[in-house]
Amino acid sequence: MSAVALLSAFAVTAIQQTKPMEVQNIYAFKMKTIDGKYQPLVDYKGKVLLVVNTASFCGNTPQYEGLEALYKKYKDKGLVILGFPANEFGQQEPGTDTEIKTFCTGNYHVDFPMYSKIVVKGEGIHPLYSWLLAKATRHEDVEWNFAKFLVNRNGQVAGRFSPKTQPTDPKVLEAIETELAKKPE
Repeated sequence: MSAVALLSAFAVTAIQQTKPMEVQNIYAFKMKTIDGKYQPLVDYKGKVLLVVNTASFCGNTPQYEGLEALYKKYKDKGLVILGFPANEFGQQEPGTDTEIKTFCTGNYHVDFPMYSKIVVKGEGIHPLYSWLLAKATRHEDVEWNFAKFLVNRNGQVAGRFSPKTQPTDPKVLEAIETELAKKPE
């Protein structure tokens, strides 16, 4: 194992052993991209993030289109959408990372950052999702595919939206625009 891979594995393990309430902001996490590289979320410091658990074979899957439209509309203003495939709901994301990437780019022309498949609910929940749930105003488990967490420019959870709420819903747009108008502290 290379020194970089060993350090990445150590950093991920350290975060996994940390209680969600002890993590100060989303920048503490280092996530595996859909291409298999580890990326520190601190790379997005100062950006507004919309974190979404995704699935390829769900009734909500067409939301990829709305997510991509949001990303194109607001990315130059500081919005980044982070897609995290998950297979907890009806086994609607059974594919490998390569298959998921091919599906997303081929069917929905997804250009926003996608990450490796993770667990977002129940046994084995990824620490990122434990943290998001702990920091949101509503702490209930993620209810289905395409739940959305809005993270402000300071790395704090600023909103949570139901899987049924479309990415282009006026409530989502208003929350994003409000956060984009703020300067990082």
